[in-house]
This record gives sequence, structure tokens and C-alpha cells, in this order.
Amino acid sequence: MTPLLIGALGLAALCVLILLQVPIAFAMIIVGVVGFALQTGWTPALTILANDPSALLSNVDLATVPLFLIMGTFATAAGFSADIYNAAAAFLGHRRGGLGYATVGGCAVFGAVCGSSTATAATFAKAALPEMQRRGYSDAFATGTIAAGGALKSLIPPSVVMILYCIVARTFIFDLFIAAVIPALLIITLNMLAIAIAVCLDPSLAPVGPAVPWPERIAALRRAGPVIVLMLTIFAGLYSGVFTVNEAASVAAVLSLVFALVRGRLNGKVLWTGMRDTATATAMIYMIIIGASVFTYFITAAKVPEALIAAIASLTIPPLAVIAIMLAAYLALGAVFDEIAAMLITLPFALPVITNLGYDPIWWGIINVVIIELGMIIPPVGVIVFVLHGMAPDIPMRTIYRGVTPFILADLILLALIATFPALALWLPALLK
Repeated sequence: MTPLLIGALGLAALCVLILLQVPIAFAMIIVGVVGFALQTGWTPALTILANDPSALLSNVDLATVPLFLIMGTFATAAGFSADIYNAAAAFLGHRRGGLGYATVGGCAVFGAVCGSSTATAATFAKAALPEMQRRGYSDAFATGTIAAGGALKSLIPPSVVMILYCIVARTFIFDLFIAAVIPALLIITLNMLAIAIAVCLDPSLAPVGPAVPWPERIAALRRAGPVIVLMLTIFAGLYSGVFTVNEAASVAAVLSLVFALVRGRLNGKVLWTGMRDTATATAMIYMIIIGASVFTYFITAAKVPEALIAAIASLTIPPLAVIAIMLAAYLALGAVFDEIAAMLITLPFALPVITNLGYDPIWWGIINVVIIELGMIIPPVGVIVFVLHGMAPDIPMRTIYRGVTPFILADLILLALIATFPALALWLPALLK
């Protein structure tokens, strides 16, 4: 059999196992071990199964995942999301669509101290949705801005998605964090523009509210002070070189714990629930990473990347056209797969092609994160949309999807800009080297 046929059969077997509701991590391990064994023998395959998980579990970079997740747990317990939203709403709420701007801006700030996009969306749904409904905002507009704000987290360091990409792609986490700064600022700006255009075209989406007196604005800003201190500590320490990524995660986790304790928001029940949820999420992420690593051995042994590179090299199309085809395939794949799983499954195929075309793995990491951000809100399987519908079951799914449409267009514009102009992601890392 040719390498491409072996790879296609492996992917087909993986899809069958997933359709049979085998967890994605175990499906990748099964296909990877069996596929590698059929090519090299069972002894090498079982040796990989024994050695690879222990090597990954001892990887210090992976330790940042539970630390950032714990930070998010304590930040949520401390009530930071409500503080950020209330401060932003106090300054912007009297403008047309002001609570939408406050939601997107608040999610961007909270995303810097929370490890999960879905957690960001869920916490802001509690803080922002009732207030927007009380002021007469359209359900579609309100839920759309919350969903878009939650999805922003993927592109705002520290991002668990970026950490996973770097571990699998074997690139430096800090470089990807630096590369994400300009794209993150761009998508925040594009989301703000989407809100401005939407409320300009249909003012009924977001009625104008009363202005908040200045003393109340200052008081709201003071209440948001701790989360601003936490965010500045992470970013200043990380980007100045004082902290490594692991140290920044540790400091952030401890600081968020201190703030939660000082505020009296951390009791035994909250601590137990947070630690349990963090352990569950960490175990799932570790298993997926192990599965992706084992699956990569199978793909590499079958020489699928080399065959794919040779096949693409025989095509008479420019590299940008190849990128466009790959992006279209990713968007289609995201309609039926979990986006993070799709990234980890396809990375052994895609990354060698990208580097052979002369592109930087860091740039491809940013592209992957933007696609994952899109996948969280795009139909038919937008995980954040499902979270919002679960928290507000009286709002139909089609209403939420209608609300996220302008933000889907904003993400597509960002994707096109970064694909066409890689310097948007690579200029800052190059400048700081």
C-alpha cells in the first residue's frame, strides 16, 4: 500500500471509532498503536505505548495547563468577571451598543486570567445577559456578543490551546504567546467594528441607556482593580522576561487564590469543585496529547507527510492557494469534529506541508487558533453556542447563531488577513529576538 493510502485508512479507522463513541484520545491511541505495529511489529509499538506517556507526563511545559486552569477557577470564584463587566459597562453602557462593547472588552481582559473559552462565556453569560435583557437589548445581539467574547479567549495569552499546539508541534510557547498579541488586538477591534455596524444598521438591537455618574464609575473601576493587577502581573512578568511561562502560571495561580481568599469567596465547596473540574479537564487534555503523540508515530512511520509533500509539490498552484485549500478543509472538518481534536489529529499531516512551503510553524499556530476560535461559534457544532443555550434555554439556538453571524464574518476577515500577511503574526516575535 502507498503511504497516502495507509494514512487514509488510518484516518478512516479513527473516524469509525469516534462515530462508535470511543473517546478521541483512546481512538488515536488504538489507531496509532495498531497502525505502527502493522508496519514495524508489536514490540516497538508496545514500547512506544509504554515510554511515550511517561515522557509526556514529565514534560514541564504541560504543567502550565493545570496551573492556568486553576488560575481561572480561582479568578471565577473571586468574582472577577462581574467586576470587569460592571467597570466596562459603567464607562460604555450609555452608548449605543455599549454593553456589547463592555462584554467583548470584559471577556478580553478576563480571558487573560481564565484558562477556558467556555468558562469565560459561561461566567459572562451570568454577568452580562441579564443586564442586557433588562435594558431591552435583542436576545440575538446579547448572546452573540457573549459568544464572540468567550471565543476571544483562544487567541489571548495565556491560552491552553496555544500550549497544546506548541507541545505537539515542538515550538516555544512564549514565541506563540508573543505572536498572538497583534492578532488578538485585531480581532478585538474587528469585533468592536461588528458591533458598531450592527447597531448602526439596526438601532433597535441595542437601546441607549442612562449614563452612570462618575463616582459610580470610579467605584466600579476600583472593584476591578485586583483583576487588573493580576493581568498586569502576568503580562509584565512574562513579556519582560522576569517569568518563564511556567513561573507566570504558578504566580498567577497563587495570586488568584490570594484574591479569592481575601474577598472571602473561597469556601470548601468552591475549592473542591474547582479542583475536581481542573483535574478532570487536565486528565482529558493529557490523554488527548498522549493520543496525538502515539498517532503521530504511526503517520511518520507510514511516511504520509513525505508523500503528501510530494503530491502537493507536483501541483502547479501557488503556496497561498494550497493554504486556502487547507483552511477550507479545516473549516469543513470543524463542522463534524471538535476543533482542538481536529488540530491535533491533522497536525502530523499539515505541519510538514506548511514548513515545506516555507511558512513558519508559529504562524500556522496562530492560524490554527483562529480556526478553533471560529469553530467555537460557527454552525452546526459551536460549543460556546451550546453552552449559552444551556444557560438560557428560553433563547432558541437559531437566535444565538443569528447573533454570532457578524462575529463569524469578523473572524473570517482576520483569518484572511493573517493568511495573506504572515507578518501580522511574525513581526513582533522577530522584533523581540
